[in-house]
Amino acid sequence: AGAQVNKTEVRTAGVIEFHRLKTAKLNDGSIIIMNKVGEIYVKNAQGVVKERYPGVYGARIFIEEGGSVTPGQRILEWDPFAIPILSEVSGTIRYEDLVVGKTIKEQIDAVTGLTHKVIVETKDTALQARIAICDDNGKVMIVPGTKREAVYRLPAHAHIVVDDGEKIEIGHAISKAQRETTKTKDITGGLPRVAELFEARKPSNAAQISDISGTIEFGPELRGSRRVIVRPEDGGDIMTYSVPKGRYIIVNEGDYIRAGEAIMDGPANPHDLLRVMGVKALASYIVDEIQEVYRLQGVKIDDKHIEVIVSQMLKKVQIEDAGDTNFIQGDSVTKHIFEEANAALDPDEQPAKARSLLLGITKASLTTESFISAASFQETTKVLTQAALEGKSDKLRGLKENVIMGRLIPAGTGISRYRDYEAMVDEEEQDKIEAVGLQI
Repeated sequence: AGAQVNKTEVRTAGVIEFHRLKTAKLNDGSIIIMNKVGEIYVKNAQGVVKERYPGVYGARIFIEEGGSVTPGQRILEWDPFAIPILSEVSGTIRYEDLVVGKTIKEQIDAVTGLTHKVIVETKDTALQARIAICDDNGKVMIVPGTKREAVYRLPAHAHIVVDDGEKIEIGHAISKAQRETTKTKDITGGLPRVAELFEARKPSNAAQISDISGTIEFGPELRGSRRVIVRPEDGGDIMTYSVPKGRYIIVNEGDYIRAGEAIMDGPANPHDLLRVMGVKALASYIVDEIQEVYRLQGVKIDDKHIEVIVSQMLKKVQIEDAGDTNFIQGDSVTKHIFEEANAALDPDEQPAKARSLLLGITKASLTTESFISAASFQETTKVLTQAALEGKSDKLRGLKENVIMGRLIPAGTGISRYRDYEAMVDEEEQDKIEAVGLQI
């Protein structure tokens, strides 16, 4: 299995700049990242951003903003096995609704003999396990720059690392939850993940992603599910998401979240990413996820090989508005047929509108325009019978169908536009060729 990544090292020399990054300085002088959406830029002497790295929540930063870095220098380090909840203020810990046997259980560590308090799921909806940070008068403190109280809800299975009445500083961890241990980190667990991505399946434990950018708020629980509200900064419509109990919410109240970012743990559903982020972001996500499995085994695969497959998975669109074309709403057609139909319309006619589709490689192969190509893959008899019943014709546009028919493939010099070219040879060259021919 590949080792867990727990640090960030820069690849180029430059100057560090923080972007949307909230930090806190601890008593020992170390700097901790306090939010989940910040980034760290590495700029060259001309001020051009050469690298950008995500700021990992709870990570320790080893260089201040404006500092210079050299290639290979470590700038971030974090615990790869735990997700912390950090205090945004300095004050005194107060347990709220932390009842042994109801919302927490005590576990004894077999190695150290120490007792740990662990949050458990409770059926009593009136109890919500949380920790408040209070001032010296016992009043709950307000997080600076907001109107929000410093009260932190604790997810199920989180380990509490502070005691009731303990005084803590800003940036101190209140609880730690175990990161989802990914079985996909070795090749045996990784290949099912690769198959899942190429077949465009929805992951069984898919994470909910945000449809809009905005600020996180928590609403009241509804039928055992927690509600996460995303409020856009421009005052538009809010979005509300239900998170089932037992799933770990990776955002905190007051955090800024961008469209397409996950609200809870787990892999993203590629169909959701396509809907929210578009074709380019989805293609990049699939390539990166597949490469991660192989990179951990030291296997180098050029991105272009995966990109060829992804382009076939994204070759179709679904008609949403037929306009003045001959399409029917709900039709699935290839992009070039869709573009040809719109291009053939008169300027005063209404073009069709469509949205991109993501097909698994099996379905993409069977729904290709060419029945010869489809028949060579799966369900040969069914595909050929269907083609005969519909009187289909094959224009032999792809590679597979041309190989099967023994023709030149439409690539390189075999592309149709090169077939009628005539090579002109001047007289001097012609004489040389003929002279060589006579010698032979």
